[in-house]
Amino acid sequence: MIKKLTHRNRTTSEDIRAVFQISYAVEAELLQATDFPPLKRPLEAFTNSDNQFFGYYMKDELAAVMEIDKKTASVHIQSLVVQPKYFRKGIGRKLVAHAFEQYQTPLFTVETGLANEPATQLYLQMGFSKALEYDTEHGIRKVRFEKVCSD
Repeated sequence: MIKKLTHRNRTTSEDIRAVFQISYAVEAELLQATDFPPLKRPLEAFTNSDNQFFGYYMKDELAAVMEIDKKTASVHIQSLVVQPKYFRKGIGRKLVAHAFEQYQTPLFTVETGLANEPATQLYLQMGFSKALEYDTEHGIRKVRFEKVCSD
């Protein structure tokens, strides 16, 4: 079940951050990143965020979180994290599909580490195409995907 999360609530923010921490630890390992900014994100960055958060629940447990940055002419999937014990269950796909249903926009964008093959495959399967590759100041090679939507 997918629910919009009330991230300004401290307990909810703590739950969101916990999923981010466990999921991004796996991505940092995949990317062989020793300095991985998502793992340094403080609780207040969730609580005070202007972004929207959606959670995917398995029974009563928050299994995954999608963070959306709604812009004027596009929607950016800022983060999509799944607890490792729920990998390969189609949850990421369901969250991305939910974003497509929730937002009427001409453009969706998302980024991930280039070496994050599971995320890359998910975005390509969901109709995104590679738009750009670049290096971050933390030495991580990233890829940006775009999905252009017609009326």
